[in-house]
Amino acid sequence: MVFAKVLWCGLIIYSFVKLNFMPSTGIFNKKESIKIRGRLINLSQPLVMGILNVTPDSFYDGGRYLDEDSLLARVSQMIGEGVDILDIGACSTRPGAEDIGLDTEMRRLLPALKIIRSFYPELILSVDTFRSQIAQTAIQDFGVDIVNDISAGNSDPDILKVIARSNVPYVLMHMQGTPQNMQQNPVYTNVVTEVVQFLASRIVKLKEAGICDIIVDPGFGFGKNINHNYELLAGLDALKILELPVLVGLSRKSMIWKVLGKSAPEALNGSTALNMVALQKGANILRVHDVAAAVETIKLFKQLYPCVPVGN
Repeated sequence: MVFAKVLWCGLIIYSFVKLNFMPSTGIFNKKESIKIRGRLINLSQPLVMGILNVTPDSFYDGGRYLDEDSLLARVSQMIGEGVDILDIGACSTRPGAEDIGLDTEMRRLLPALKIIRSFYPELILSVDTFRSQIAQTAIQDFGVDIVNDISAGNSDPDILKVIARSNVPYVLMHMQGTPQNMQQNPVYTNVVTEVVQFLASRIVKLKEAGICDIIVDPGFGFGKNINHNYELLAGLDALKILELPVLVGLSRKSMIWKVLGKSAPEALNGSTALNMVALQKGANILRVHDVAAAVETIKLFKQLYPCVPVGN
C-alpha cells in the first residue's frame, strides 16, 4: 500500500513535469507501437480487436463457434469487416463463470487455433488466457502474437516468464476479485485512482521481468458496478500517465444494456456510443464483438480529429 502511494505520487509529479517542462521529443515519449513477428505495429491510430469465444457459456456469443464451419465463417466475416487483431478465448470470464480446468481450456482452444492458423497464417492472433501453459503452447505451436491476461499475472505468475521469454506483447488488465466473485459488492474509494495505481505497480513488475511490449486495459465490468464503470470511462484519459497503449473492452457489457433497460443482443448502439467516448479519451484498441461497427466508429473518429494521434 505504501509503495502504491509513493508510486502514484511519483507518477503525478512526473506527469506535471513532463507536460509543462519536457520537450515533446525525448526519452519519455508515449509508446505508440508494439512489435509483432519482428515488425512494428503502429498504435498511434486506433485498431480493432475482434472477440472470438470458443466457449459454450460466454455472456454474449457462447456456443456459436464450436465447429469448424461456423468458426471459419466468423473469422472470414471479421476479416472482411476490417479486423486488425483476433482475440480467441476458451475460458469464459463472465461474472459467475465456471472455473474450468487446464485440460478443458486446452481441448477447446488448440483445435480452434490450428484451424485458424492453417487458413489465415498472417492474421494477428491474441489468446485470452491467464494460464502459463496455455500461453506457452499457443505461442510455441501456433505462433500466437499477443497474450491477453485478465489476471495481470496474479493467477499464474509463471505467465510473465513465458511472455518475457517469448517476447510477445502482453495485455495487462485490472480486475478486483475473480470472475467467480468479482461482482459481489465491489468497493472503491476512487476507482480511477485505484485502477491507475494497480496498473502502475504491475507495470513495474512486468518490466522487472523483462517484458517490453505492454498494453493496459482498465477492465470494464471486471469487479466494478455500473457507477464504477462510468466513473472509469469518464476518467479514462488518466491512463495517459502510464504512457502505454490502452485497450478498452466495452462491447455489449451489462453496464450498457442495464442502463438502457435492454439485453446484450440489443446493446450494439450503446456499445458504439461508448466506444466513441473511449476513443476521444485515448483508447488505442477497441475490443469488440461487432467489428464492422467499430471500424466505422474509428473512421468517423479520424474524420472528426484528422491530425491528432490517439492518446494526445
